[in-house]
Amino acid sequence: MAKPCLGLPFHDAAHAVGSLAEACTVIPRLWTEAEPFDFHGTYVRLTQAFGNPKPVQRPHPPILIGGRSSSTLRVVAEHADLWNIPGGDINDVISRSALLDRYCAEVGRDPASITRSIHLPVSYDQPGATRHAIGEALDAGFRHIVLGLPTPYPTATARRVTDELITPSTQALAQTPASPS
Repeated sequence: MAKPCLGLPFHDAAHAVGSLAEACTVIPRLWTEAEPFDFHGTYVRLTQAFGNPKPVQRPHPPILIGGRSSSTLRVVAEHADLWNIPGGDINDVISRSALLDRYCAEVGRDPASITRSIHLPVSYDQPGATRHAIGEALDAGFRHIVLGLPTPYPTATARRVTDELITPSTQALAQTPASPS
């Protein structure tokens, strides 16, 4: 374990992913179970755990997990409703998505049950490059696009992003026949 940051321990990746997996097991139980329960995992230990009030969403709020490592993708396959990957090379993104499909098959889960999400940086100077990246992500099966807006924000940024990036991309998506997963 590395030196604490802000008084919190800083663990290695294996510890972080293991505790994430256990949290993804416990949190939905807190959201859905009517009776207190015990949980004794490697990272999380609860006695008579009970969560109230329960969330409005049924069966519970969607679980979104972001990341690209293979160990994180295993947790996504087991627990997530949405998976977000920070952009990058589209071929790597496609490869990671295929790996997630493989992990879903290993745990007996339909890969189509996980919404694919990607974070893409916006280029104010080259909106065509951003539109191209959005198109590649859509073609790769990513239906949830998170646009990262860098500061400083030019005048009328929201309108410009909508007019130059979002509207053309959604129009292109509407014209594309749905592909089987």
